[in-house]
Amino acid sequence: MGRVTVRRRVLRVREGDPSYRADTLAAEEPMEIRVGGRPLTVTMRTPGDDFDLAAGFLVSEGVVHCAQDVAGIRYCAGATSDGGNTYNVVDVVLAPGVAAPDASLERNFYTTSSCGLCGKASLDAVRTTAAWSVAEDPLRVGPEVLSALPDRLRAAQKVFDSTGGLHAAGLFSAEGELLCLREDVGRHNAVDKVVGHALRSGMLPLRGTVLMVSGRASFELVQKAVMAGIPLLAAVSAPSSLAVDLAAGSGLTLVGFLRGTSMNVYCGDDRLEAGAVV
Repeated sequence: MGRVTVRRRVLRVREGDPSYRADTLAAEEPMEIRVGGRPLTVTMRTPGDDFDLAAGFLVSEGVVHCAQDVAGIRYCAGATSDGGNTYNVVDVVLAPGVAAPDASLERNFYTTSSCGLCGKASLDAVRTTAAWSVAEDPLRVGPEVLSALPDRLRAAQKVFDSTGGLHAAGLFSAEGELLCLREDVGRHNAVDKVVGHALRSGMLPLRGTVLMVSGRASFELVQKAVMAGIPLLAAVSAPSSLAVDLAAGSGLTLVGFLRGTSMNVYCGDDRLEAGAVV
């Protein structure tokens, strides 16, 4: 298995005083996702929870919707020329009757850790059809619950403490209970790992839950939330215009700049409990 962190020698300068020391970095390695032995995409990720990452990616792309759609996930032996295993190639075997990904989903280039959309064959391939409607979800959340989520997310980040270089995605209940947390160099990977865990645990659709992310809210993160049946996405930073458009069109509640008791609700403010808006 790949390492979550690595050590590197760095020159550290503090108040003009230089010294050499070892520094802990978040690991970043490529992972190829195959479906039925056929290469689908390569993503740059932090090693760990790789099966969740592969499963969550396929949920986001509308390929699978429940645990029964996946017959198995494995690392590919013989991934190197000498027959060794890099643990960087994962093959997903779909259950009988589950259609393989459409060729239009294949990425022309690898997916970077900063942008999950890079290399999409076309923008149309992003606009996948969700299996569930989040607009019908009756979730209601108090503003005090939302305000507590950033600190709870940060407190649960173990690898961030030693590296300072990882994004986090946390799945919470309507009462603010942390259900699942994943870290990764890519914010979209962290979300895929959460969704993949939910798929493999038989939890989809994730009705009545809140997805909290440590960075900004991009179009793709909104898409991933919708595809997993999550009715509310909250972020500590800003959303993009396309993210707001997709959230509004899908009936998802989108919260940005969630810091302390302050927040911007860009759409779906009816999910904030009565008395929260004056």
